[in-house]
Amino acid sequence: MTAPTITDPQLALVRTAAQAALAVLPTSRELLVGAPVPANADMLTTGQAITAKFSGAATGEVVVVVGQDLVDALRESPLGELDLTAAVRPALEAAARAFGPVVLDPGQLMEPGVALSAIAAKDGAVAVPLLDGGDIRAVIALALTPWPADAAPGGVARRGEGAAPLRSGLDMLHDVEMEVSAELGRTRMSVRELLSLIPGAIVELDRAAGSPADLLVNGRLIARGEVVVVDENFGIRITEILSPGNERE
Repeated sequence: MTAPTITDPQLALVRTAAQAALAVLPTSRELLVGAPVPANADMLTTGQAITAKFSGAATGEVVVVVGQDLVDALRESPLGELDLTAAVRPALEAAARAFGPVVLDPGQLMEPGVALSAIAAKDGAVAVPLLDGGDIRAVIALALTPWPADAAPGGVARRGEGAAPLRSGLDMLHDVEMEVSAELGRTRMSVRELLSLIPGAIVELDRAAGSPADLLVNGRLIARGEVVVVDENFGIRITEILSPGNERE
């Protein structure tokens, strides 16, 4: 099967997706987005790859390949080994969202060559190298099924007459489980301060005693309430639902 030709607007959209992913990708270097090229297994041979499938306004697969330096930094963190998938997931989500409202399936951890070979086998797979000078330090690879005919940065292709309507962003999320957490307050600490913590140490938060606790969904503030005890478990009695735009930064 002959791979479809990727048009200039589609390549621009792929580059936009890579830029969005780079903005939230943990890296110790200032990386630059390179030119989109056909995906191949030899682009980055060391490190790890995180893969995920997405569906919604667009359907496809995204792969983020990171170099061994990031893998080692997360493994040897002073706070213990940090999860690579969790660290890279925001980049996966950012790349997928460039194609419109999406639902992202949990990513898988793979060797770089295996992941890039798998996505390169798909029709029209495109990869964008993230460069440090002339060296590739990370790769963002994308494959859509099918590619929108008139894709352009900022959204997916326009739908023709008679096409099934897109589901709204909220409707697509009805069956997706979300992480809900309660937060009493926040503070910022240096690594030195964190490493000096001992049992009995007190960490002062940015919240006065008696102030309401925050209710967050996937890290986004949606409500505030009072802390209560329900059958020996803590709970939150909602006192305020926040409208979009009124969330705390």
